[in-house]
Amino acid sequence: MNCLVSGANFLLKAIRHEAFTHMEGHKEFVQIDQNDLFPYLLVNIGSGVSMIKVDGDGQFQRVSGTNVGGGTYWGLGRLLTKCKSFDELLELSQRGDNSTIDMLVGDIYGGMDYSKIGLSASTIASSFGKTISENKDLEDYKPEDISLSLLRMISYNIGQIAYLNALRFGLKRIFFGGFFIRGHAYTMDTISFAVQFWSKGDAQAMFLRHEGFLGALGAFMSYEKHGLDDLMVHHLVERFPMGAPYIGGNVHGPPLGDLNEKISWMEKFVRKGTEITAPVPMAPPATTGLGGFEVPSSKGVLRSDASKLNVGVLHLVPSLEVFPLLADPKTYEPNTIDLSDHGELEYWFTVLSEHLSDLVDKAVASEGGTDDAKRRGDAFARAFSAHLARLMEEPAAYGKLGLANLLELREECLREFHFFDAYRTIKQRENEASLAVLPDLLMELDSLTEDMRLLTLIEGVLAANIFDWGSRACVDLYHKGTIIEIYRMSRKKMQRPWRVDDFDAFKGRMLGSGDRKPQPHKRALLFVDNSGADIVLGMLPLARELLRRGTEVVLVANSLPALNDVTAMELPDIVAEAAKHCDILRGAAEAGGLLVDAMSNIQDGYKENTPSVPLMVVENGCGSPCIDLRQVSSELAAAAKDADLVILEGMGRSLHTNYNAKFKCDALKLAMVKNQRLAAKLVKGNIYDCVCRYEPAS
Repeated sequence: MNCLVSGANFLLKAIRHEAFTHMEGHKEFVQIDQNDLFPYLLVNIGSGVSMIKVDGDGQFQRVSGTNVGGGTYWGLGRLLTKCKSFDELLELSQRGDNSTIDMLVGDIYGGMDYSKIGLSASTIASSFGKTISENKDLEDYKPEDISLSLLRMISYNIGQIAYLNALRFGLKRIFFGGFFIRGHAYTMDTISFAVQFWSKGDAQAMFLRHEGFLGALGAFMSYEKHGLDDLMVHHLVERFPMGAPYIGGNVHGPPLGDLNEKISWMEKFVRKGTEITAPVPMAPPATTGLGGFEVPSSKGVLRSDASKLNVGVLHLVPSLEVFPLLADPKTYEPNTIDLSDHGELEYWFTVLSEHLSDLVDKAVASEGGTDDAKRRGDAFARAFSAHLARLMEEPAAYGKLGLANLLELREECLREFHFFDAYRTIKQRENEASLAVLPDLLMELDSLTEDMRLLTLIEGVLAANIFDWGSRACVDLYHKGTIIEIYRMSRKKMQRPWRVDDFDAFKGRMLGSGDRKPQPHKRALLFVDNSGADIVLGMLPLARELLRRGTEVVLVANSLPALNDVTAMELPDIVAEAAKHCDILRGAAEAGGLLVDAMSNIQDGYKENTPSVPLMVVENGCGSPCIDLRQVSSELAAAAKDADLVILEGMGRSLHTNYNAKFKCDALKLAMVKNQRLAAKLVKGNIYDCVCRYEPAS
């Protein structure tokens, strides 16, 4: 029982989309506030049913139960239907019609509701009651009807007793777990109906995605040899895949006993690809009753997740924290696009599928085009396609689904098959080409008035954001000219007003008006996007302008590669190259520790005049084109505490996610829209429209 409660507490804290409601086939995830988790009623449905009042970690009491549970359903079901397994019995119930066996209210009252006491005609008056008055033997009833009648009888009974116990102890939350539920939609609907009916809508039944694993998880968490009893679970997260530099079934990082107090867990839905030695055929669907991927029967066979349980692998990762500048973390939703709309879901699945072959080509080329790389590329395509097919069938299979999750899943699948940076050579080439023209751009900027320079800088960021290998429209552009030619063409088209144009408000905050000069920002966090022109000709010149005004600048970049996005590991080299052509960048990079040793061509006199305002780089804790600000690196969280300006750049970080995010400080969101559907839905515009959205501190 202790393990059961420990497992439930852990999951409700560790997995963001662990709890959900299920009514009439509709699943809706519930965000649980860790500070308001206790007390709750845990209803564990196994062979029998235990009802446990949980008051805190290690504080619980079994307050009730019933001997009518999963064992009753299976036992009676075996006798009455001859089914050989629990799953077979559940599957049978999906084709059943309980009205042939159960006596309904309508059977008693001439097919009508008994509205005076709130009973509909379809309400069960007596389970199996209709069989009393019919001259039939067991063989005359369909096994599927018997199975469904049994399921409803037992589920209703459990739901009613659970609610009465919650009422008895004044508990707001009722969580149902145990392996009886099995992710079975009708079982959850029946329990939910019972709780809603008896509570007159005041209470809701909630279910757990990992309901069959509470005891096992609790046992693991309490196992002293792992040192887990000494760890504090801090800002626990559940994500679609992300994070570790190597993907597999093991815990990554230092031994568990050596970890700091702040730890994070994440659930991944991929399997390691180290044993893939041949093209990978998908196994035919099979119900295992265990969920997740089956163990391969031989090397090179990747099994699809055929069960409805969708169990991932929990990984221990470096601490991820809530971004401290979010105005209200409780209401923050990173995803802008609502994928609960089936048409929207189908569209983005099609986009990802159409981009897949090009991505595989890039990935294979990044590994030298070897036969091994081709095999792994084929395996990646099959695995990612299988995930898309699974999510198309059941969008909530891996938790609440957003576009950011899909893009992250793709990157994690690439890493699963050891493609750690598919765009490495492309990024290097574009960085070199952009750095070659940076000196001329800086000279042009320095020749402008203050007003014109700021406008030109913002135009430059928007124009350079055109370089995005994640956009089909932009990939087509690459065949029409060099990176510099495309950048210049894009700059020429930067005509105001832009589709979303708050530049004047931003300019007012930066430059003031008349004799009133505002104080410069203390520290700016610049969330950068792509390599090449985007970072070199767009964001670095903007960072330079902020530094010139006395603002500390922190460049925030991905921890891991994703498409052609620049990473925190790559940025110091780019800054060092840019600093060779700019005293401002050079001095700030030195002050920020990006240039450890003074460059040989710097004179002592210059060093004395070097500004103390630093330019720094931090990783964001992410390996995706988007970012969920509920889970960022500890380094970024620490850097944000003194920041009073956030600049989010690029479609992934400022449109696909965070377009509606509110911050405690000033925020500027900059992007070129490179998808026609997104342009139409989000800003009611067209492809290549620009967004310059400025929002003062909330």
